[in-house]
Amino acid sequence: MVLEEVIIAHNASAVARTCEAAGILNLHIISAEPEKVIFNEAISTRAEKWLQIQFHRTTQECLSQLKELGFKIAVTTLQGKTTDYTELDYCQPLAVVFGNESEGVSDQACSMADYFIHIPMVGMVQSLNLSVSVGIILYEAFRQRRARGFYDRCRLSREEYERLLRIWLSNPKPQKPFSQGK
Repeated sequence: MVLEEVIIAHNASAVARTCEAAGILNLHIISAEPEKVIFNEAISTRAEKWLQIQFHRTTQECLSQLKELGFKIAVTTLQGKTTDYTELDYCQPLAVVFGNESEGVSDQACSMADYFIHIPMVGMVQSLNLSVSVGIILYEAFRQRRARGFYDRCRLSREEYERLLRIWLSNPKPQKPFSQGK
């Protein structure tokens, strides 16, 4: 999951909660001012404690890193030729990019994308709240992964599981920007 220049703290908090609930482990946040990304615990219910949150100052930095790790990039957009979000295979290594509340995804994100997806709408309003869009797409990914047995067993290596468990057990407060490693 990738959030690009999200402005409203409520949305970042709600997205963190939805990510954790859907079994997402990594949340990448692109922000020119990461110190201003503050999670509201009343909204997130401290779900960010259970996520590996990485902050990136630029879209190029974030998406290049994910591509190097073997991820395909899907951007959510209302512009150009897009695919219905239900037609994408979420069982592949995939990072889904959501843009900010007013501008959507950047041209940089679009230029690095492998897929362009949208959520169909039939009303007069042409977009959904950011956290609602994330929830809809994450639960499609969850549905597909569950159907293929992704949650039947732990998919982390024993070493990675133990590393994360140590972090979770020793981390009573949410992580601050740049306090975590890559």
